Amino acid sequence: MDRKFWITFAALFVLTMALGFVVHGVLLKSDYEALTPEVMRPLDEQESKFAFQIIAHVFIAFGFTWIYREGHAPGKSWVTQGICFGLAFAFASTIPFFLIYHAVANFPLALSLKQCVFDGISVVIVGMTAAYLNRG
Repeated sequence: MDRKFWITFAALFVLTMALGFVVHGVLLKSDYEALTPEVMRPLDEQESKFAFQIIAHVFIAFGFTWIYREGHAPGKSWVTQGICFGLAFAFASTIPFFLIYHAVANFPLALSLKQCVFDGISVVIVGMTAAYLNRG
C-alpha cells in the first residue's frame, strides 16, 4: 500500500461522508422523517452512534480503494473505468442493499428506489474519483 493508495483512501473517505450527508441528510431527510420511530432512531440517538457511521465510511473507502487498485486496467480511459467500477459496485452492493431493506424492514418502496438511484449515482462518482486518482 503506497502513498497513492492512502491518498485515494483519504479522498474517498471524505467524498463518501459528504455524499452520504447530501443523499441521506438532505435529499432523503423528509422521507426519513416520515418514517415511524419503529423504523428510524430519533435524531439524538443517531447522533450518539455517529462513530459507527465514521467506521462504516472507513471500511467503504478502504475497500473501494483496495478493490479498484487491484482490478483497474492501466492504460485504459480512467473515465470509462471509473464509471464501470462505480456501476459494478452499485449493482453488487448498493442497489441490492436497499432492495433487501425494503423486503425486510418497513422502508416504503419509493424511498428504497430513491436510495438506489441517489446512492447509485454517488458510487459512480466515487468510482470516477478512484479512477482519476489512480490514472496513468
